[in-house]
Amino acid sequence: MKPATVRPRALLVVAPHPDDEAIAAHALISRLARRGICVAILVVSDGAASHPGSMAWPKDRLTRERRRETRRAMRRIGVAGGAIAFLDLPDGRLGDHVAQVRRHVARAARALPKPLLALAPTMGDAHPDHRVVADAAGRQAGVHWWRYPIWPAGQGLRGARRIPLTAQERLAKRHAIRSYATQAGRITDDPNGFSMTRRQIAAFSPPYEMFRTTRG
Repeated sequence: MKPATVRPRALLVVAPHPDDEAIAAHALISRLARRGICVAILVVSDGAASHPGSMAWPKDRLTRERRRETRRAMRRIGVAGGAIAFLDLPDGRLGDHVAQVRRHVARAARALPKPLLALAPTMGDAHPDHRVVADAAGRQAGVHWWRYPIWPAGQGLRGARRIPLTAQERLAKRHAIRSYATQAGRITDDPNGFSMTRRQIAAFSPPYEMFRTTRG
């Protein structure tokens, strides 16, 4: 079965951080969920390193809120909370947990019906956490891995498959990305904290979703 003609029984989205699932594949998730395809989301890190200097948002509070953001965004497109697993590995330090990431990704893929369409970052992503997750996407019978780009925002992928979005899907995706408010300006007491810019949000929501259907 060629990757471009996969008729999956299930979709697995492996997200290094809470919000990568929406940036990578919001429209694809929504489409498959509406078709009754089993959708599972595996969020690898706790997402707690985005605002290390915030007094109002210590690690535990930020982790809880980032979980809520993911659940809310996915619930709106038909993915129930029970279909989302959070590994809570340390944000920014997935390189210290390579074996654990590989084990959990393989376990998640084994547990789902086949054929399985599984999404993971590209090997060339600029974020080291993303590269660890990308490397964990191993070959398994009945699993078709597609690679998605995140960083740098708006990067292209040579030879990638582009799935066109309707105007409504694009608007919904942009709204979803903004709904991860801890990453979009809600936290204001850490001058060195991360916040997506308008330009990045626009780059994350072009009129298509892009996937490389071969390893890399």
